[in-house]
Amino acid sequence: MLDHQGFLKLKADDENDLKVFAAYLQDSLTNPSDVKFLKKNKSFICLFNRFMWEDAEKGVFRDNKRIRSALKINDVLSVRSKKINVRQKNKILEFLTINITEDKNKNFNINLLFSDNITISVVAETINATLEDFSDSWKTKVKPIHRI
Repeated sequence: MLDHQGFLKLKADDENDLKVFAAYLQDSLTNPSDVKFLKKNKSFICLFNRFMWEDAEKGVFRDNKRIRSALKINDVLSVRSKKINVRQKNKILEFLTINITEDKNKNFNINLLFSDNITISVVAETINATLEDFSDSWKTKVKPIHRI
C-alpha cells in the first residue's frame, strides 16, 4: 500500500505478508551500520536502499530508482548474524529474500538472506513488522539483473 505521498507503507502479521516484504526488498542494499537490535525495545531495525521494482515494472522508458526504506520487526527475542564482520561497517549487503520457520517454542525465525551466503536471523515471539519508505527517491543507472 502506498500512502498519500506515494511512499510504501506495509504491515506484516503473518508469513505471507513477510513474503510480500521480501518481494519489495529484493535487490535492496544495506550495510552493517544500518542494522540495529534494540534489545530493551525488543525491536530489530534494518535500513535499506530499496530498488523500486514497482516503478521499474511500469514501463521500459521509466527511470530506475532507489529509495530509503526501514524494515522494523517487533517482539524480538534475539538477533544473530552469519558471515558479517561488524568491523566492516560500510560493507554492502545485497538483500535476496526472507525465510521464515517456527521453532519448538512457537517463536518465529525470520531469516534475512543476502548474497555471499550472509544471513541475519531474527527470533521473534510473533510476526509483527512494518516496511516503510522514508526519503525522496533518486535515479540509479544500475538495474539489478538476475541470471537463471
